[in-house]
Amino acid sequence: MASTDDSGLILLAAQGDREAFSEIVRRHQQAVFNVAYRLLGNVHDAEDATQETFIRAFKFFDRFDTGRQLAPWLKRIAVNLCINRIEGNKPASGLDDETAPAPDPHPGPEALAIHRDLAERIRIELSRLPARYRIVIELRHFQDLSYEDIARELKRPLSGVKSDLFRARKLLAERLKDLT
Repeated sequence: MASTDDSGLILLAAQGDREAFSEIVRRHQQAVFNVAYRLLGNVHDAEDATQETFIRAFKFFDRFDTGRQLAPWLKRIAVNLCINRIEGNKPASGLDDETAPAPDPHPGPEALAIHRDLAERIRIELSRLPARYRIVIELRHFQDLSYEDIARELKRPLSGVKSDLFRARKLLAERLKDLT
């Protein structure tokens, strides 16, 4: 089953194949979780949003255009769920002690510690931004959406998106100025 592409797995999962659905979750779970974690700021809420993302995706596999990539679609579902949670004023507890792995495959202990501390500091400062700023940062810098796509996704004017992104970057830079 591991050699089957995402399109084939979606077709199988839409027909009720549990192994196919499990393989889809296995392949994309970490990426979806990362999106949710960056937006919601804690492991518990991110895990809930990840699970809900796959449940919603499963319901619509029969309508998914298999000519498209699955990962962006799943991430978009996750972003929408997180936006709904944030706008619903569902409180997010603080960050847990989990950190993302270093991108360097063979870092030394000192480099690893520095990277981990820096990543944690950035994560903390991102989580402290107002929700509307966190959302535009996530969509622009982590999901690589254009300004127009962000405006369409958030159903907001383009000028408002640009303004929020500018303010978010400025606020984040101010909070991280001691690192430069």
